[in-house]
Amino acid sequence: MFRSRFALTSALAAALTLAGCGGGGGSGPVGVAPSPSPTPTPTPQCALRDRQLWAEAQIRENYLFPADLPASLSPDGFATVQAYIDALTATARVANKDRNFTFITSIAEENAFFTSGQTAAFGIRLEYDSNARRTFILDVFETGPAFAAGFDRGAEILAIGTTPDNLVPVTTLFAAGGSAAVSDALGPSEVGVTRTIRFTLDGQERTVTITRAEFNIPPVSSRFGVLTYEQQGLGRVGYVNLRSFISTADAPLRAAFARFRAEGATNIIIDFRYNSGGLVRTAELMGDLMGRDRLGSDVFSFTTFRPSKSASNSTRLFRTVPESVAPTNLAFIATDASASASELVANAMLPYFQNRLTLVGENTTGKPVGQIAVDRAACDDRLRIVAFATQNASRQGDYFNGLAPYLPSRGGRTCAANDDFTRPMGNPAEASTGRAIAALRGENCTAIAAAAGDIREQSLGRQPLLARTPNAAQREMPGTF
Repeated sequence: MFRSRFALTSALAAALTLAGCGGGGGSGPVGVAPSPSPTPTPTPQCALRDRQLWAEAQIRENYLFPADLPASLSPDGFATVQAYIDALTATARVANKDRNFTFITSIAEENAFFTSGQTAAFGIRLEYDSNARRTFILDVFETGPAFAAGFDRGAEILAIGTTPDNLVPVTTLFAAGGSAAVSDALGPSEVGVTRTIRFTLDGQERTVTITRAEFNIPPVSSRFGVLTYEQQGLGRVGYVNLRSFISTADAPLRAAFARFRAEGATNIIIDFRYNSGGLVRTAELMGDLMGRDRLGSDVFSFTTFRPSKSASNSTRLFRTVPESVAPTNLAFIATDASASASELVANAMLPYFQNRLTLVGENTTGKPVGQIAVDRAACDDRLRIVAFATQNASRQGDYFNGLAPYLPSRGGRTCAANDDFTRPMGNPAEASTGRAIAALRGENCTAIAAAAGDIREQSLGRQPLLARTPNAAQREMPGTF
């Protein structure tokens, strides 16, 4: 989770941006996609040790868990800024409170992603099966090169090469270097990188050469992002799939709920299955869009900082928006990749829906904390620091182990379901969507196991394919290439 307010911090006059994420968040002018900054000219203040000491100072000033920081730690022996950050936050990570949520990234890259979804990629989102050594496409972004080349959800990647003449089977890549070898074979996240990919989709095998291009990822798909359908016993059901909490999501979300309102859809499915978070303000908008019957005094969420920063604590109340609906029942589709702002929305609605709110699919990541951003423009460094926690109106927010073990004890429900990537998301025949419809009816189901990723990772060995050095889009949307 990332919050979007600005303040001045330290003698360095770094921009402090409160935002909300699963990995990232957004700062910079809303609605403006900044051009990537040129690589900063090396200066003494951008030397490795100076950057490490700067990061340490910001963490000691703002970290939500100051008691978990070491009394002292020299940066000597740490080859990167991130390695030093990992050492500083190691105790909190062991305690499951900060699982790689504090990190260093690029100001320019992150601004470009959070204002417009900008990235350099083929436009596919990949998952691999570690047991079978296979790689599948979970989603294809409609504005990217891969969609134009015929890739789609459910395709299996069979081989990768730099040309059609040197294709290497995915099974060979796995045998040589595991999932990292598959990731490396797809090349760096740079415009102009070309790869030839052999894949199979709907029983047909194809070989296509595609080139990474710069494009904006649509946060709501033009194909399946917003759907409505009649369901027996429920009337009109509204379905919305949000890929990421970025600024450009606001308009399509408003349009989605305006459609639900116009069509009388009050049983709502929110599909967050691969959504690892993003901007808090977009999460707050989603709450408003489901808050037609909320009072102006009703709390959406509480935000709490460490005691020394308590002046920044805040309470977000529901706000009236013209597109809002008053849901009868809510079903949230999730996987172990669903985190942060996704979890915040579900938790915020819980006090008002109780057993009329159901988590469907798998357990979530477990991230009831969010990051601020401290910028050092001279080095293009943005430091994301876990600095605040969120709670719902009942002052509940201790879901560090995910929402599955948390919701039932607080009045909500869970229903286990597979992520069936052989069918489009939102299709009632797809396993998670079908189970969500059944949950809206109140049908009995098998509860989600408490272990995060129980179905995906333990039973099927399925995990997002990760880039070795992720850019902003890959950090926020793991599996993006």
